[in-house]
Amino acid sequence: MAVVAPATDPDPIPVNPLRALVSPYLWLATVHLVTDLWIAAAVGIAVLLAAGSVHRLVLIGIPVLLLTVRLAIPLSALERGRYRLTLGMAIGTVRLPVREGSWDQWARNLGRALWRPLAYLVLLPPLSLVNLAGVLLAWSVPPALILLPVYYPGFTERDTSLAGLDVGNDVSGWVVRCAALVFLLLVSPLLVRGLSRADAAFARALLGPSRTGQLTERVGQLETSRRRVVDSVEDERRRIERDLHDGAQQRLVSLAMNLGRATSRLPGDFDPATRGLIDAARHEATLAITELRELTRGLHPPVLTDRGLDAALSSVAARAPVPVRIDVQAEPRPSATVEAIAYFVVIEALTNVAKHAQATHAWVVIRHEGHLLRVTVGDDGVGGADPARGSGLTGLADRVCGIDGRLDVVSPRGGPTVLTMELPCGS
Repeated sequence: MAVVAPATDPDPIPVNPLRALVSPYLWLATVHLVTDLWIAAAVGIAVLLAAGSVHRLVLIGIPVLLLTVRLAIPLSALERGRYRLTLGMAIGTVRLPVREGSWDQWARNLGRALWRPLAYLVLLPPLSLVNLAGVLLAWSVPPALILLPVYYPGFTERDTSLAGLDVGNDVSGWVVRCAALVFLLLVSPLLVRGLSRADAAFARALLGPSRTGQLTERVGQLETSRRRVVDSVEDERRRIERDLHDGAQQRLVSLAMNLGRATSRLPGDFDPATRGLIDAARHEATLAITELRELTRGLHPPVLTDRGLDAALSSVAARAPVPVRIDVQAEPRPSATVEAIAYFVVIEALTNVAKHAQATHAWVVIRHEGHLLRVTVGDDGVGGADPARGSGLTGLADRVCGIDGRLDVVSPRGGPTVLTMELPCGS
């Protein structure tokens, strides 16, 4: 037997009533409208128990209502599954807030998350009665009028009036039955279609996440995606650094050593021009090694991976033209991405100090404070630095923002210049 899969179209029932009659989605919608009653009955019982006498309210009503509140989210999930199965409609999930911060804030967030599922449970009983009445009107009353002489032949021998309508075997009775047939063929499918659409809109409004919740979830997804992109970029930089260090750089070192050995083995009367070419090749290989080391250090220095920020920045300070004091207390170590961003921002800041600040000394202070890695770079130079004018810090500031960090530069005329950076490190 063929199984009808729910459609992904939000309204798969044809508008044409005759086509709708042979559409399986019309009958799935009918089943859906009838099954509204199961959860409506449960909620209705809870309300009736709570609305009883005082002792029932205390002994039975309140526990039942509390249980209803407790089961609001699971029941909502079950209802979303029912809508997906019968109407082919996917409804987003309402996520409960994580228990963090004060109890008051958490309770407010919980209330905002629960009021719509609870409103759905409260409003479902009367709506389900309307849906049931509509389904009975669509599929029960017209066939009953049409087939009345068949299943109740004695009716025509008595009073043939039913609800003010003459449904006997005379002309007026056949007119009523023909009208019921027209209603069954043309109006009933449209009635069920309209009820299912209204029911779907009701569920989408109260069972799914609010517009604010959708935007919040989307922002969270974008933040996660952005962080993954930043992490992947840093991973790729480390991979390129390793490949250059272990591959091209080692080959160049081997080439320079072989050229040196070849030069040392040349006889004294060897052609001077050829010896000069070999010496020049060895010199070029040495320069290429130096440039490649600087390149790999700019991508991701191995010392940063092996020994952390303190050792990496101390190595930078030792080569800096301006005396630099390094003070790093960053235990436990932050993630590799956070370390890399902090390192390169400090490098760019110290480069600017050497080029523009006319400073006599600079300092770098790094502290691990709760969930933040706080980095401060300062100098006693002339000041006046403005990242908006296109310094190298502009691109690094974008990398800082890529992990929800913050970078500020305070540089009045006459100095000092202080760069402060805060990076979330999740520890």
